[in-house]
Amino acid sequence: MRAVRLSKPSPIEHKPLENVEVKVPVAGPGQLLVKISASAICHTDLHIVEGDIVPPKLPVIPGHQVIGRVISIGPEVSSWAIGDRVGIPWLYRACRTCAYCLRGEENLCPDAEFTGFHRPGGYAETMVAEADYALPIPDFLRDEQAAPLLCGGIIGFRSLHKADLRPGERLGLVGFGSSAHLTIQVALHWGCEVYVFTRSAGHRSLALELGATWAGGVEDDSPALLDRAILFAPSGKLVPIILEKIRPGGTLAINAIHLSPIPEFPYRLIYGERTLRSVANATYQDGIDFLKIAAEIPIRVTTKSYPLASANQALQDLKQSTIDGSGVLQV
Repeated sequence: MRAVRLSKPSPIEHKPLENVEVKVPVAGPGQLLVKISASAICHTDLHIVEGDIVPPKLPVIPGHQVIGRVISIGPEVSSWAIGDRVGIPWLYRACRTCAYCLRGEENLCPDAEFTGFHRPGGYAETMVAEADYALPIPDFLRDEQAAPLLCGGIIGFRSLHKADLRPGERLGLVGFGSSAHLTIQVALHWGCEVYVFTRSAGHRSLALELGATWAGGVEDDSPALLDRAILFAPSGKLVPIILEKIRPGGTLAINAIHLSPIPEFPYRLIYGERTLRSVANATYQDGIDFLKIAAEIPIRVTTKSYPLASANQALQDLKQSTIDGSGVLQV
């Protein structure tokens, strides 16, 4: 089968992803074999390709926002049938027995495995998924629209909760890529007022089109103090800048698997009971809950499609912020 594989991380401009032929995998106990139709790209993919985060073993097939159809079922699976449409998210599996899993925090499980990092991902024609961690996909979305929900949507939804956002509050979104353009729609569904900070003119335009009250740059004065904010851009230097824009008692949640160093900043920026916290991965239940609310809204997904063989170009466009919405590889 065709696949796109990473053997040696390097800047995406060097085109480190290779188009290769590999053997079709086999579904084992508790697993599904999925024929892939769409795989959305993500900043986490870019971090893996460029070596910001390093998989335990190379080569690896990236991709963790995968839509496809079940074509084979391994032993011990009763919840799926041949032909079912399935979504495969970042969380590939967790141990289910550690203290974190038992508290419902499987996203923090020390033995968790992640799609396209520990296990071969969706930049391929087929892949194996754990049946208990695969997600049912709402019918109202086409495959290329559904794929970005499986990380960008889910982790954005978790970030709203970790930011302590309450209905009707004022929310700031810093960076407006794939995840943020989905997250804003949930916040607006909850009656919140949303302010977007981004350097891209295209991203500002999309934010306003989706219902943002205001869109500008991080260097601009916010029209009003924010109750909550979510940082999507992987830049630690933005943390003190955004804290200046948050009211006492407010929260800044950092939605990033990799972040450049946060500079030293004065204590006054978190004084007044402001909260600064990270968002780490997401649980299976986050996926179930988010897909339910996505159908209720119903969520609108803006995409730019690429052929599988153009994965290097897709990630380079992502790095340069030239994609408005989500980039998706068509398989």
